[in-house]
Amino acid sequence: QVQLVESGGGLVQPGGSLRLSCAASGSIFRINAMGWYRQAPGKERELVARILSGGSTTYADSVKGRFTISRDNAKNTVYLQINSLKPEDTAVYYCNAIVGVVPSAYWGQGTQVTVSS
Repeated sequence: QVQLVESGGGLVQPGGSLRLSCAASGSIFRINAMGWYRQAPGKERELVARILSGGSTTYADSVKGRFTISRDNAKNTVYLQINSLKPEDTAVYYCNAIVGVVPSAYWGQGTQVTVSS
């Protein structure tokens, strides 16, 4: 089993910043990719950012230039630095990991990000 635990969410004013963290633990032999998704009320879950084992990154168009994903391989931890927050960034942010030679997907419980004045 693999467990993912997110942290760092909260209530922030527009223009503010947050750093989300996701730590993976358990039976991990290889992490192929880690990423962040978000889901707002009434909307589908969407990919925000992803980082592959080789270090390449992918971002949703809506967050390019504002969000940065990074990973500490030794700690099996992925980070999401979020700058210039907008109200439309309000959502539950979920950590995702693709693990194993035969890939399996795992999800964290989510952390709430609320952007409001």
